[in-house]
Amino acid sequence: MTAAWTCVTCGNEYPPGPTPVACLICVDERQYVPAEGQRWAQLDPGETRSVAVRTPEPGLSEFAIDPAVGIGQRTFLVHTSAGNILWEPPGFIGSALVEQLLAAGPVCAIVSSHPHLIGASVSLSRMLGGAPVYVNEFDRRWITRPDPVIAFWRETLELTPGVRLRRCGGHFPGSCVLHVAAGADGRGLLLTGDTMMVGADRASVSFMRSYPNLIPLSPRLVREIVGAVEPLAFDRIYGAFGDVIDSGASLAVCASAERYIGWVTDQIRDPDEPEPS
Repeated sequence: MTAAWTCVTCGNEYPPGPTPVACLICVDERQYVPAEGQRWAQLDPGETRSVAVRTPEPGLSEFAIDPAVGIGQRTFLVHTSAGNILWEPPGFIGSALVEQLLAAGPVCAIVSSHPHLIGASVSLSRMLGGAPVYVNEFDRRWITRPDPVIAFWRETLELTPGVRLRRCGGHFPGSCVLHVAAGADGRGLLLTGDTMMVGADRASVSFMRSYPNLIPLSPRLVREIVGAVEPLAFDRIYGAFGDVIDSGASLAVCASAERYIGWVTDQIRDPDEPEPS
């Protein structure tokens, strides 16, 4: 059987068959086609890359692929007694990853924060026993590999007791977070992808329509994101690319949103800026 294709730049998979002409994800204003042009590779279960697994806290595993694939998002596995949840899967299906996922127990759901980080979800589903791949219905048109394993949801979806998806909008209309009520020693945690990007200071978050092209979000959409997570109890955030707000995350989100809105609406001024004449 012909292997599925993957976009080398973003890591999203496309159906087997003729080489795709353009990547739906990368030609959008939120992403980009590299200067050297669109490149494709075929997914190969025999591909050898190292996979390092660490446990940031009980009930949560992180998988690091080396060399990284596509955008290079962090891949997490949330462990629950009702099945494990694979969050932000990479565009990689090598045996080093699949064997470790299978050894951790049955995967009951595969989910991503938004279309940029779907990776090889469909191929991984087939290799992990057919777990559903959940896609928010507001992002339906960004699916790069249609398949019966894809299941749509809208505003909130409980995947297992105490673990739920919550749509926030913003970066994409269907951008979401994963809330784990038992995480952070019972204080609750969020896996946010870049629906909210954790800052390098590990004490704040920010919000963008496009991170590589530096297109900001409107205040309306930032308020929508904050309003979506406000009812959730959480004290810790794991972002898409390595940074963590270890505690005080709920307050950090609110403060970061106010700061962001203050700057984009010109309500905040730099203290060294001259006064207007």
